[in-house]
Amino acid sequence: MSSKSAPPPLPDPLGVPVADSHTHLDMQEGTVEEALARAAAVGVTTVVQVGCDIKGSRWAAETAAAHEGVHAAVALHPNEAPRIVLGDPDGWSRQGAREGGGDSALDDALTEIDRLAALDQVKAVGETGLDYFRTGPDGIAAQERSFRAHIEIAKRHDKALVIHDRDAHADVLRILAEEGAPERTVFHCYSGDADMAEVCTAKGYFMSFAGNVTFKNAQPLRDALTVAPAELVLVETDAPFLTPAPYRGRPNAPYLIPVTLRAMAAVKGLDEDTLAAAISANTALAFGY
Repeated sequence: MSSKSAPPPLPDPLGVPVADSHTHLDMQEGTVEEALARAAAVGVTTVVQVGCDIKGSRWAAETAAAHEGVHAAVALHPNEAPRIVLGDPDGWSRQGAREGGGDSALDDALTEIDRLAALDQVKAVGETGLDYFRTGPDGIAAQERSFRAHIEIAKRHDKALVIHDRDAHADVLRILAEEGAPERTVFHCYSGDADMAEVCTAKGYFMSFAGNVTFKNAQPLRDALTVAPAELVLVETDAPFLTPAPYRGRPNAPYLIPVTLRAMAAVKGLDEDTLAAAISANTALAFGY
């Protein structure tokens, strides 16, 4: 195995345990047990397993039920909703979609997300939101309808809402305002600038930072992190994606949270343990565990 494809080494353990607020264990190599053991060895004792379609959301709920340190989030990813409506055979899942798709197929899928959201081990509805990077204009209506439905589901079940926002900041904020955001709303893999961080702060939205905050070209993210108050900051891997520097391009996993957290502490001028303690409390508050 080349160094570029090999998993990065375990970092030094954190002094204060934290949670990975957003990960995809079903997309990572190895077993869930192995991933959790590596994470726990470095002080990452809790993970939020996020579903992106019906099959993945069911798996998230089942995995959370089987493991004390795992909580589930369930949703149709913003890019999944147009695939269901348009009947795209190349989508990442056709679970819940009838042949040919259509609005009724999306309704069926949302009904299943609603059912899963009622489960005790499911702590959040998401990742949902808008993604204008991968979905063209023909998919925007389906994304927005799905997003609004997820907001309603989260509020009705009193679960956190986990936002996926890619190249859609203004519309995401607008729809949250129009629908009324749930009491606990998390911007996963926060991608806005410092000005948007001020808006999120005023609204009480949590901002979860991933490994891309360590990238050389990510100064706007670091500026946003500087603005974000410690009581609204979370940390995540979004693994297997967004592996932090200096391991960018190699497989990401929850055990690499300490690398990102230490970079975040440096940006905010905080002691590592101080930030870890804040993030630990914030994550428990955001997801209600």
